[in-house]
Amino acid sequence: MFCSALETSGMNRGVPRIKTSMRVPSLDRVTAVLAPLVTVIVTFLVIVVTLLVVRPPVPSSAQGVPPDAGARREVRIGAPGVPSVLDPGTALEGTVPLIARQVFDTLVVWREGSTEIDPALATRWTASRDGLVWSFTLREGVKFHDGTPLTSTEVAASFERQLQPETQSAGRAWPALLRGAPGVVKEFRTPSPRTVQIVLSQPYSPLLTVLAHPGLGVAKLSTAADGTGRLVGTGPYRIVDASGGRLALEAISGHWAGQPRSDRLVFLEVSTDDQAEAEIDSRSLDIWFPAGPPRRSDGALSTPGLRIGYLAFQTEKEPFSRKPLRHAVAAALDPAVLGVTLDRAAVPLQSFLPPGIWARREGSPILGGSRATARALAREGGWPKESKITLLVPTQTAPLNLPKLAEAIQLLLGSDSMPLSVQPEPEPAVRTLLQAGAYDMALAEATVVGGDPHLLLFPLSTSEGATKGPRALNFSFYRNPRLDDILIRASQLSLRSERQRLYQRAQALLADDLPWIPIYVRLHWAVARAEVRGLRLHPTGFHRLDTVSLDPAR
Repeated sequence: MFCSALETSGMNRGVPRIKTSMRVPSLDRVTAVLAPLVTVIVTFLVIVVTLLVVRPPVPSSAQGVPPDAGARREVRIGAPGVPSVLDPGTALEGTVPLIARQVFDTLVVWREGSTEIDPALATRWTASRDGLVWSFTLREGVKFHDGTPLTSTEVAASFERQLQPETQSAGRAWPALLRGAPGVVKEFRTPSPRTVQIVLSQPYSPLLTVLAHPGLGVAKLSTAADGTGRLVGTGPYRIVDASGGRLALEAISGHWAGQPRSDRLVFLEVSTDDQAEAEIDSRSLDIWFPAGPPRRSDGALSTPGLRIGYLAFQTEKEPFSRKPLRHAVAAALDPAVLGVTLDRAAVPLQSFLPPGIWARREGSPILGGSRATARALAREGGWPKESKITLLVPTQTAPLNLPKLAEAIQLLLGSDSMPLSVQPEPEPAVRTLLQAGAYDMALAEATVVGGDPHLLLFPLSTSEGATKGPRALNFSFYRNPRLDDILIRASQLSLRSERQRLYQRAQALLADDLPWIPIYVRLHWAVARAEVRGLRLHPTGFHRLDTVSLDPAR
């Protein structure tokens, strides 16, 4: 359109008459030559005008400032249960240890994407031959946020504070990770300013893995400007403001792991999809860590966590005292069908340990098989036809719909001539029935607490947890002296490679006997705006956030 107007108006107006014998180019020939050039010029003008209209004006405060310097260096993070006071030892899961991970360093740290161990405040460690004394050499030049140097005395005092009677409450990290308070720990020693020793009452090799849990972060009791006591750490961020539903962290300079990518992290109480979506859309929120799968998929990312769902068999009584029937159930369970039922809350699990847990055995899939195999095993084991077997399931429907999952299991088994009835019950009733052994099959959940395989395989599979009553953890009531011996030895040896070999053997035994079948692993979720860079989710749910920044170009 623009080219046509220029051609018709500019080529006929003001052209002089030339009296010469030379042949004047025709209008058509001139138009043919100039048209492409005019098209290029007009296209360029249109682009320039478009950029001027679409590009937002540069704020006066940012004029003349380099792009990176003008970028917002505060990352706003939404999560449920933001505390007003941060004590790393008060919680085993959730938002408290996620925030504590940024403020309080631990002696060792979980590796990216797994629960393997890397140095942190401790640069090296050794265990005595009897496994009772663990010695940690501290990193030089580390300081707490109040300027106090890190010494072995401060580390010992931090751990001893967690054992004081006034600090004991339900849900604390220490008792869950170390078999009580004091649990397996006898005392702490400080042979030198840079050496701290943890003395155990019995060999307990999971110690090294669980020391990476933020609940065991090193904290120093300091005095604030107003005279009140506060806990300070050595992490990449320090607390600068805490109020109801809001906790602000500020980056410190000179952290041993490097300078954080963002100057501030602000944690805000956000519990619902509606609130999160509104605040992300208004750019009031950069990242949201929901308790379950988010409603919106834009900007969502996930990773398998440490909480698994499994199918327990009551192996003390008929019919699941017969191993072929347990294998028949596993063969009939199609992970593709289960995956649809799990929706976005979890994914099927084909191993006794979830991805990311060190010593996980990668072998033949546990779930699924041919229908012929499932039916043959059911016939061999003598699946009862006259009375239906019952599947006990909690009535919980969010974030994972367990009754719906139970119906899918019922359908899969029924299609292979294994009739089954579903018994939904409230969670407290389910736990009572499990502890009493009053069931045939049951859906249950467990967590690899602290990231060490011992803390899942041992309670779910050994004779120690197979006593009926409130202390029961082995709901299958499965007893195998050979497996007991392997798992006990694996919990006592300090050499990690030998522990891994034993856990591989233990998982092979479980795959052969199948006292319980892993069904799914729950997912950790996050929703992030497009500007967010450097966010990597960790299987524990305690994500490292000092790598996170905002890209001003997006």
